[in-house]
Amino acid sequence: MKTYQGSEIRNVAVVGHAHSGKTTLIAALLHAAKMTPTQGRVEDGSAVTAYDEEEVARGITMQNAVAFAEWQGTKINFVDTPGFHMFTHEARSALFPVESAVVVVNAQNGVEPVTERVWKFAEEANVPRIVLVNQMDNPKAGGEGGLSALLDDLTERWGRNCVPVQLPIADANGFHGVVDLVTMQAYTYTAGGDGRGKVSAEIPASIVADAKSRHEALVELVAEGKDELMEEFFEKGTIPEEHLIAALHEAIRDDRIFPVLFSSGLANMALDHLLDFIKVYAPAPTERAPIVGQADATRKVDDAEPPTAVVFKTMSDPFAGRISFFKVIGGVVKNDASLENFTRRGSEKLAHLSIMQGRKAVEVSELHAGDLGAVAKLRDTLTGDTLGVKGADFQIALPKLPEPAMTYAIEPKSRADEDKLAPAIHKLMEEDLLIRFFRDPQTNEFLIAGAGQPHIEAIVSRLKKRYHAEVTLKSPKVPYLETIRAKGEAHGRHKKQSGGHGQFGDCKIRMEPQARGAGFEFASEIFGGAIPKNFIPAIEKGIVEAAARGYLAGYPVVDFKVIVYDGSYHDVDSNELSFKTAGRLAFKKAMEVCKPALLEPIMKVEIEAPEEFAGAIMGDLSGRRGRPQGMESKGKVSIVNAEVPMAEMLTYGTQLTSMTQGKGSYRMEMDHYDFVPQPVAEKILANAKRPVEEEEE
Repeated sequence: MKTYQGSEIRNVAVVGHAHSGKTTLIAALLHAAKMTPTQGRVEDGSAVTAYDEEEVARGITMQNAVAFAEWQGTKINFVDTPGFHMFTHEARSALFPVESAVVVVNAQNGVEPVTERVWKFAEEANVPRIVLVNQMDNPKAGGEGGLSALLDDLTERWGRNCVPVQLPIADANGFHGVVDLVTMQAYTYTAGGDGRGKVSAEIPASIVADAKSRHEALVELVAEGKDELMEEFFEKGTIPEEHLIAALHEAIRDDRIFPVLFSSGLANMALDHLLDFIKVYAPAPTERAPIVGQADATRKVDDAEPPTAVVFKTMSDPFAGRISFFKVIGGVVKNDASLENFTRRGSEKLAHLSIMQGRKAVEVSELHAGDLGAVAKLRDTLTGDTLGVKGADFQIALPKLPEPAMTYAIEPKSRADEDKLAPAIHKLMEEDLLIRFFRDPQTNEFLIAGAGQPHIEAIVSRLKKRYHAEVTLKSPKVPYLETIRAKGEAHGRHKKQSGGHGQFGDCKIRMEPQARGAGFEFASEIFGGAIPKNFIPAIEKGIVEAAARGYLAGYPVVDFKVIVYDGSYHDVDSNELSFKTAGRLAFKKAMEVCKPALLEPIMKVEIEAPEEFAGAIMGDLSGRRGRPQGMESKGKVSIVNAEVPMAEMLTYGTQLTSMTQGKGSYRMEMDHYDFVPQPVAEKILANAKRPVEEEEE
């Protein structure tokens, strides 16, 4: 395996909506570059970047995967990303190790909700974008209004800088190739061929005029803001090809132009031209701005820097163990190098340094700044950690992930499954940073949180297939809380005499509501020694324990203040336990008069769907007790923002899919708690168990 310098490397994330053909496209590009003997297919699991058993079974990408192609002296690292809305956090994290993104647009459906979202992610990460209209072999390519409507839509959404650098050669008989608007040459292909086309100077007569006008528009856009190019343009009416190529590369690198290309991954057409385009126009890692780490430290992507690598993905392999994917951001990382983990302060040896071709590891002797590599069986290193040589500390914070949107209770099917469960889930958590696993202190149930129902179902399936740990999923429980609406006073008195020392505690409290999110506050107004100071913390402890057990339905009581203002004690029989019990009794009596109420979690929800479904979405939200917070349009997509009770969102994904014919997507995060309306609260309380009354101690 040849060793590549940073200037000879291109790192590209392939992003876009589900079923736009990203995984198939990468399989076809690898075949066109002669990296694979046949073209892999998603359907039978032979596509290089579709190796996960769950992804093959479900027919969707759920995690990032890495593959590489060697093309005319350049190494192109591809990062395949999910396009299903529930897994866009993976697509977002794939933008860190790359210098450009190929945004794949389905030729039939145009820009879809996740396409918009990943575009926004790339914009936030300052990653240059190349727009690829894929599946041009589809008979309905171009959508209802044809190609020009699709190009107008791209311009409307992403600005006039989103400009074609190719035109498709297509007619009633299908897609035949592309015209390069830089060189003004035509490339024609045979469907199902090896991905390599025939070059011709002859542009089909039907598109000559369109090609010329779009070439001029491209030249003019490239020249904008560059005085020497504008002078050349006005003087000669065009820009020489070598100047145009260099200027277009620079404009793409600087995010001033988003080029639009055309292809068909499945039919293996226009892929050599796409590889050529990436080689010539996509920025190399050495061209990116210095990487900013913690405390504003910077590191250039350069071999002269100290060896430094950042782990951007972890994969758990049944045979190789934990595989850490990393980007070399400085220096040259060599096989068997010993590096320090700056994040965890341990030492790691990089044995069997590799580059990944999907699941297959290809061993290499060294990797230069800018390259992507992998190494198995590091002891303590996890995703987000920075490795480097001792004394050259540098740490990077990867983009923050969203919080999980849905939680389920899981129950091991047997004692053996329970023993396997925690170690297995922790291995999955190393792979997928969005998974949360914890025990509910209220119910003692195991809870698992993820991006949504399909995400959690996939986790459960992996537990069974990989680690032979079987669990049952239960309906997610809504984490209700309790609070009070009014002020009140109560007297808690605990007295017990059973021979010898007895128990005596006596306190009077005032209880009042606090603002939402203020929590619990305790204060003492005891004067004159009515209760000795050393017993007052015991009263607070009794109240805290009673509040944790709930009053109405066993949910924790929050957002209230207690003031202990009077009481009495006994010189012999009073002790901490007695006053703790007295505090608990006072709390229960106060709850009776302070108008207890239920609180429910309210989610901040953002829904994206084609504008024709906006009315149905708004109507459905009102039926879910939702409060719309506004709606905006982006092209033909409506974005609805709303606040909706969590209890009403537990099955929303399935309903939205049905309501929008699979074209809608949503995300939600916990926002605040609010009172449950009385009719709803009555139903909840009717099905809830009151806290068990404890005997007085």
